[in-house]
Amino acid sequence: MEENLSSIVENLIHSHREDSWWDFKREHCHDKADLVHDITCMANSRANRDAYIIFGVENQTFKILGVENDKNRRNQQGIVDILRSVSYAGSVRPRIELRTITLEQHEIDVLIVKNTYEVPYYLEKQYQDNNLKSPEGKKTGKIVRPYHIYTRVVDNNTAIDKNADINDVEYLWRKRFGIDLSPKERLMLLLDDIDKWVFDWGNKKYAYHIDYPEYQIVQSEDMQHGWVPSAAFYTHPIVHFAPLNIMYHNTIIYETELWSYDEFRKYLPKAENSSISGKGGFWYSYYLLDSIEGKMLRLFTHGSLDISSREPNYHQLLVFQNAQEKEAFDNYLIDHFDDYTDDDISIQYQYQIQEDNEQNGGRGIYSAFQVAKCAKLYEDWLKAKQQKQTG
Repeated sequence: MEENLSSIVENLIHSHREDSWWDFKREHCHDKADLVHDITCMANSRANRDAYIIFGVENQTFKILGVENDKNRRNQQGIVDILRSVSYAGSVRPRIELRTITLEQHEIDVLIVKNTYEVPYYLEKQYQDNNLKSPEGKKTGKIVRPYHIYTRVVDNNTAIDKNADINDVEYLWRKRFGIDLSPKERLMLLLDDIDKWVFDWGNKKYAYHIDYPEYQIVQSEDMQHGWVPSAAFYTHPIVHFAPLNIMYHNTIIYETELWSYDEFRKYLPKAENSSISGKGGFWYSYYLLDSIEGKMLRLFTHGSLDISSREPNYHQLLVFQNAQEKEAFDNYLIDHFDDYTDDDISIQYQYQIQEDNEQNGGRGIYSAFQVAKCAKLYEDWLKAKQQKQTG
């Protein structure tokens, strides 16, 4: 992923221009209000993709200068802390990620401003850098205005004391409410509104969005007994399946499955399966939270992402934010595959492995043993990732 980002940034530098989704800066912003203004403009860009603020590149000559000696340099947590101190409307703030790459033996900081449907981002209270003062103690920094909607058009940000043009403001609100989207694209937004769904699964076999009831999730047939190795990790090791359709009016716009664990105590959408290349056909089941099943996982767990029922969460079903995070775990799994011996896993999960053998007789593409080993490595990966983020 880092190599891909390096290639993207190199190509942007060689273009010798800036545009609606990338901006070059020779150094990190001295005035924090400048940074807030830049991030807000990028977050409200009409480019409809992740945007880049690239620190360490001169924006006229496009010469790579680097930020390794920049006294104003900030890490990701420092930028997140600034955004948290800003009174964004509804406490909805731009989402960012800071990555560092190396070009021509210089460190370049790439601030990735995520593309979302939460636009337009704007402030409820003005923001000014309290650290910038005159000798008399008067604040001298720039002011990000409240209720001003800033955006970026081509290579220009909305001036800090101005409002975006009305057509750009209108576009942002239309994007927020999904007005210009297809039914399936709009569904992806509505599934994130977990509090807006009339949902009582188990007592009912359907759910619908309270503001847009033409969108429904419907179990179309009775549940049938089946088996997946993850079922062995529940108190009552049994699983049932049923077709699950997402309807727009009377049209099926998405077909998947509903899985019921622990004697109908836990309902979850179908998980995907993935194999580990070069590791003896090891498999695991997972959700990507930016997929339809991943979004339904939030809905079926009321936002908790807790797949457990009456027992602890064994991570028998793995959860990733996106495909990139899954790829990072796959690489970790390959590198650490031998951290646990077969005996380690067989002893710790002997009940689940035995139950799987009795229910499935060793048939199928993967087993409870594989589920257990991947789950142990997933737990270690989560801990390592958390330590890296806080370290």
